Amino acid sequence: MPRPQIALNLFWRTFALLALLLLGGVLAWQQTFKVLEAEPRALEAAQQLAGLVNLSRVALADTDSINRVAVLSSLARSEAVQVRLAEAHDSWQPYDMNAFAKQLAAELRSKLGPSTLVARSVNGASGLWVRFSIGDEAYWLQTSPTPLSISSSSNVLWLLIALVATVLGSAAITRLINQPLRELSIAAHRIREGEYESRLDESTRTSEIRDVNMGFNRMARELAKMEEDRTVMLAGISHDLRTPLARLRLEAEMSVPDEQARQFMAQDIDQLDAIIHKFMDYARPSELQLQPVGLRSLVEREALGFRNPQQLSISVELPSDLKVWADETELGRVLLNLFENARRYGHEPEQGARVEVSCSQSGPWVALQVRDFGPGVPADKLARLTTPFFRGDAARTAATGAGLGLAIVEKSVQRLGGQLEIGNAEGGGLFAIIRLQKAG
Repeated sequence: MPRPQIALNLFWRTFALLALLLLGGVLAWQQTFKVLEAEPRALEAAQQLAGLVNLSRVALADTDSINRVAVLSSLARSEAVQVRLAEAHDSWQPYDMNAFAKQLAAELRSKLGPSTLVARSVNGASGLWVRFSIGDEAYWLQTSPTPLSISSSSNVLWLLIALVATVLGSAAITRLINQPLRELSIAAHRIREGEYESRLDESTRTSEIRDVNMGFNRMARELAKMEEDRTVMLAGISHDLRTPLARLRLEAEMSVPDEQARQFMAQDIDQLDAIIHKFMDYARPSELQLQPVGLRSLVEREALGFRNPQQLSISVELPSDLKVWADETELGRVLLNLFENARRYGHEPEQGARVEVSCSQSGPWVALQVRDFGPGVPADKLARLTTPFFRGDAARTAATGAGLGLAIVEKSVQRLGGQLEIGNAEGGGLFAIIRLQKAG
């Protein structure tokens, strides 16, 4: 089954969902607070400005033209509020640039009249400008916009603090939630690798996690007992079967006068012994001590076991100094099974098998390829080749056997911490690629 190209582990998925939820809540809270603050602030600012405009209007309306100039000169010396005569050529920019400003301008028009203008700059001078009329004359009242607007710098600072706290809190909560599941995943991986002594904490305070851990530990103990019983049983079966097989071989050699019949009986006995040996290899315990192993020397040593070039010829194209992390005996068993599989099935009828052994390197990994030039395997059966007791098409099952060769290869490669890939080669034949970590 193909894996998705983009996959997030549970920690990042939970973190992303929790962070999005909290971030959405923080932003919604900030926006709600801003809206709720804007309306009362706008009303308060409009009342203050309307009061200033009305005071200025009263002060200017009750004076004649000469005293009005004196009043305007007096107001011009004020730092907080200034009033000046509006000219027809004045250029101004509207004040209602955001929600607060629009609400403030609307409140001022409702209190001072629909003809009231509110600007944020007049003739290039910035500020909060309100234009009002006294009779036929128009005036500008100018004040600083700072005390009448909502300060955004403090809001941004608190928003950033809230966002940082949200991210850190989400990470801490997600780690706390996913830690038991991560421990369970690690323990399950160890069980899969044959470390049946892996145990989880049964004293945790969370009842559901405690129940899961207790069930997992119980399962691990049962698997360890089953593995031990299986090893003892297979060792007993091997001993019990090989003893009568040895007697049969002796009796055949001494009691059967027909040379051809004696030879066939010996072949059948050897085949039964090989099948027993395959069963023992497949059931072999998983504990291995990995060490640097010279790849070329090991391949050449295993190839020496196939001395008849009419049955199998092996060409080796490997660097002499290349080493991988492996167990020499286990990796030799992998190569032996691959060579034997090629000898039996990797050739056309009435022809000898031919195998090429090569490798490639990518970062810390070495890909060892063993390829034959036989008929290959149908594509729909490739995935099942490493299934115990499964065989491919008739072209690759001319010899009898237990159907465990490639299953043993896959299991041994997993013990070595590597990866196995099997497929049909271009131009015919089957290839097996073993990826192991490079040593040195």
